[in-house]
Amino acid sequence: MAANEKTPETSGKKSTKSGRQQVLEFLNDLEHPLKEEIEEVRKIILSANDSITEHIKWNAPSFCFNNEDRITFNLQGKGFFRLVFHCGAKVKDHAMNKPLFEDTSGLLGWVTADRAIIKLTDRLDVESKRAKLTEVVTEWIKFTDTKKVV
Repeated sequence: MAANEKTPETSGKKSTKSGRQQVLEFLNDLEHPLKEEIEEVRKIILSANDSITEHIKWNAPSFCFNNEDRITFNLQGKGFFRLVFHCGAKVKDHAMNKPLFEDTSGLLGWVTADRAIIKLTDRLDVESKRAKLTEVVTEWIKFTDTKKVV
């Protein structure tokens, strides 16, 4: 494809592919030293809640709940990758100066009160964090669900 040729991603048009298809194609073409670990973490996230969907955002797999982005891979590191836990693209009114919830897992590195990061380095790291990662995903969805009755 020519460098200036527009794709659905660069033209602003929506892709006709499902989010799952987008992610599978992305992962198929991905060249990353931790590709297997990334694929495993994807499975862990999707298994945490049957209502989680996926698509490509910020040039990486991103996971949604109620059609709002909640967790996005950051694949820019060398020898590691990150999961960015967030509350979607639009600024939400989380009028608090403390994290959304108490992270008993110890995995989350809080960047702001409503944004956190988990860094993963290799297969052993993913396996050692598997159960806690599932727990954190479940908690994040619970505390960022804008559709829940308060």
